[in-house]
Amino acid sequence: MTRGSIPEGARIGHVHLKVSDLDRAVRFYRDLMGFDLITRLGDEVAFLSAGGYHHHIGLNTWGSAGGSPPPPGTTGLYHFAVNYPERRDLAVALKRLLDKGWPIDGASDHGTHEAIYLRDPDRNGIELAWDRDPREWLRRGEKLTFSRRPLDFDGLMAELGEPAPE
Repeated sequence: MTRGSIPEGARIGHVHLKVSDLDRAVRFYRDLMGFDLITRLGDEVAFLSAGGYHHHIGLNTWGSAGGSPPPPGTTGLYHFAVNYPERRDLAVALKRLLDKGWPIDGASDHGTHEAIYLRDPDRNGIELAWDRDPREWLRRGEKLTFSRRPLDFDGLMAELGEPAPE
């Protein structure tokens, strides 16, 4: 660790998103993405989780109810990532999206991880990812090397014993 670095093992614990329609956002994150609704406070805020954590995703309509997504050319959230523990879990998430007809924006093999990109109903960017073992990460000397190869959909869907999406 270098001076001023945060400690190894630090992590981002949750993301809190401003949404325009809480019911619609809860349906997306609960019914399509598979998160559990932990608690909801009226039409203002909901907290969702995976595995019983207090919350991975907070949704609120504070100052955003009925609002529109930020227009292109403005700053804000690019995306947040949901990291799955096993490659098969990423395949399950992709299949669920495809089965429900939810569009994906793209997919890549970055060398360090495989990623699928999509947007929620409020146009917030989401990366669904599975990290390879760090011993498999590509390096040039001490520096990590990222790639941007096409995702191997056939290999990913083979985790489920199914053909790749067309």
